[in-house]
Amino acid sequence: MALLFSAIRVLLGLFFSVCGVVKLTDRISGEVYEQLKSQFVQFADAFPLKEFGYKPEPIQYLETVGWIELAAGLLMAFGPQLLQEISNFVLTIVMIGAIYSLLVLKEPIAMCAPATISLGLLLLLNIRGRGRPTKSKFE
Repeated sequence: MALLFSAIRVLLGLFFSVCGVVKLTDRISGEVYEQLKSQFVQFADAFPLKEFGYKPEPIQYLETVGWIELAAGLLMAFGPQLLQEISNFVLTIVMIGAIYSLLVLKEPIAMCAPATISLGLLLLLNIRGRGRPTKSKFE
């Protein structure tokens, strides 16, 4: 079972890394990059902290999310356990923000599916058992 969770962690980390790279450059897919740029104009309008007076610039928002996904994805896939757990938490927050933005923009449910599935896998990795608890020498 541990091998299954390790495979999910590595694949999910690589998925987030690729998603981050796509947000950072048009060299992988210019069409997708342009589509993301236009989507992040809408996402900036639906930004959760907008109610408190902060609205990010769409391009900076896109790049920030891209770098976070790239770095956290790589650390989740290949980093030490502590950094994997921190990356999982950070990516969970990013996915909650993505789902929130899509719901505020009243996008179709199909648009929420990738973020929802990713969030579900992140939560699965976060709450999975760590195996049998070890007995202390004092028991």
